[in-house]
Amino acid sequence: MNPAQQQHRSAIARANTRPQRGVALLATMMAVALLTILIMDFTTSTNVAYRQAANQANQLRAYYLARSAVNVGIALLADDARKAALSNTPRVDSLQSIWALPFPPLPLGGGWASLSIVDEARKLNINQLVAPNGQVNQPFAETLSRLLTILGIDPTELVPALIDWLDPDSVTTPGGAESDFYLHLIPPYEARNGPMPTIGDLRMVRGVDEVTFRRLRNFLTTTPSVRVNINTASAEVLMAVAPQFQESPSVLRTILEERVSHPFTSISDVSQFLGPSAAGSLPAALATTSDYFTVRGMGSFAGTRTYVYAVIRRTGPGPQLLLDWHED
Repeated sequence: MNPAQQQHRSAIARANTRPQRGVALLATMMAVALLTILIMDFTTSTNVAYRQAANQANQLRAYYLARSAVNVGIALLADDARKAALSNTPRVDSLQSIWALPFPPLPLGGGWASLSIVDEARKLNINQLVAPNGQVNQPFAETLSRLLTILGIDPTELVPALIDWLDPDSVTTPGGAESDFYLHLIPPYEARNGPMPTIGDLRMVRGVDEVTFRRLRNFLTTTPSVRVNINTASAEVLMAVAPQFQESPSVLRTILEERVSHPFTSISDVSQFLGPSAAGSLPAALATTSDYFTVRGMGSFAGTRTYVYAVIRRTGPGPQLLLDWHED
């Protein structure tokens, strides 16, 4: 074979190997790209799992901080009752009581814990609207109607719906709503036909939207308290319970100012502002003490926040009775 033929054959061999080299290079690049994608996906999944685990751990820490705050609140209520028992003086609950004072957030365990306590005796117990025998409590219905009017809510539309929600029967009160109304909603549900377990039930009653609920929840409660504490109740609640306060705004204003520095130890103390005859007509629903409280604990850790709520019945300086516990 002459040199020219050898060169020609070598050129043909090199030409035949070029596509094979190109395919090998492409396969190698695709393998590297696939491996890179797999590594990135694994890294991303690992980072997400790590963040989820960290968030769960932070949320758990925040929960225990909130729970600790609730336990402190329960201890404060017991301590307040113990001090009253040792002083041999009538127990008085006011906005100056130790449990009512603001508690600033406290650094604890690398996070923050805060506490607030609200006595439910500053509100009206909505379950009083219907008596255990199923009859409407007319005096309370009038009190509730006054409160709604003061708050700018039409009582003629809401009170009948509340009665039907609470009473045990399925007979629709004029202007009210029973299960046949609620079953046509999306999603459908039935009327409670019994006492509200929590104030959140209000959201389900016809005529109560979110704005109305947020306004009412500061004035209504479902705890078994039947008396309103004159030392802690708002002006709106006091005017609803005692119409004479609504008729004499200046007297009510004086009472609200007086209770800040000198909480009332008995309802008869109000007579110096209303006069003996008017004081004697004050409703028996007024009191100067509170027995039911909502303790709210807030825990915060690394940007995670948890709330714990406990409804307490104060039974004295000893262990307190836990009525409800929920978390948010």
